[in-house]
Amino acid sequence: MNPYVASTIEWVRGVNRSPAIVDVVRRVRRVLPGDPTFGDPLSMAGPGSALAVARAADKFLDDEPGASREVGLGALQVWQAVLERTGRGRGERDVTIVFTDLVGFSSWSLVAGDADTLTLLRKVSKAVEPAVATSGGHVVKRLGDGIMAVFYRPDKALEAVVNARAALEEVSVNGFTPTMRVGIHTGSPRQIGSDWLGVDVTVAARVMQTGGNGNLMISQVALDALPAGTLESLDLAARPYRRGFFAPKLSGVPEDLKILRLVASPSPRAEKAPPIG
Repeated sequence: MNPYVASTIEWVRGVNRSPAIVDVVRRVRRVLPGDPTFGDPLSMAGPGSALAVARAADKFLDDEPGASREVGLGALQVWQAVLERTGRGRGERDVTIVFTDLVGFSSWSLVAGDADTLTLLRKVSKAVEPAVATSGGHVVKRLGDGIMAVFYRPDKALEAVVNARAALEEVSVNGFTPTMRVGIHTGSPRQIGSDWLGVDVTVAARVMQTGGNGNLMISQVALDALPAGTLESLDLAARPYRRGFFAPKLSGVPEDLKILRLVASPSPRAEKAPPIG
C-alpha cells in the first residue's frame, strides 16, 4: 500500500477513535430526537453519575468506541423517532423491559476508589445477571451500576427481579451493601441488532427513576400484563405511586403513564387464639 494512503487511513482511524471527537458526537446525539443511549453499552446519563463508575464499568466493554459508530447510531435514533411519530415505529411483539441501578452507588464509589468499585460491580453482576438468565431474560447492556434487560414474559421479568434483589442482599464490599431500585414496563420497542429502541425503552427507564431509595416500580401496562396470581405467588402487592411535590416531571413518556410501587404483601393476620377455659 502507498505510504501516503496508509498514513491517511491511520490518521482517519485515529480521529474516529479520538475520545474528544466521540464525546462531541455523543453530545450532539443527546439533543437529537429519540433515545440517545441507544447502542451504548455504557450510559452515564442522569444526575449524580460518578467518573469512578465510568472508569470501572468501562473494563466490561467489548465494543470499540468511534465517532462513525456514534453517527450511525444517531441516524437510527432519529429514524426510529420519526417512525414513532407516524405510528410505524413499534416492534413486532411485546417485551417486558427492566432497568436497574444501585442507590447511593455513585457517592460511595467516589470515596471507595476504582479497585473496590470494580469488585462491587463484579459481585453485583454475579448476583443479578444469573437471575435474569434463569428466568429467560437477556441483559441488553450494562449501565454503569445497573442493567437494561428484556423478557418475553412479564411474570418472568418480575420473578427475575425478586430473585436478583434477594441475591443482592448477600453482596457487600467494605461494609457497603447495595440497594437496587428497579423499573418494569411492557411495550413494543423495535429490536435493532443487540439493542432495543423506542419510547417504551424510555418509559421503562423513567419508571425506574421513580424508585427512590430502592423501590420496585412497575407501569400499569406491565402490571395488567401479568398473569393472574403472579403478585400473590411472589408475596407482593401493588401500591399507587404519587410523584412528590418537588420531584421533577418525567420527560419523554406518555401523559397518561401510570406507575405503581410493588411492596411485600402484608403479613396474614395471626389466627385468633382459642378462648381459655
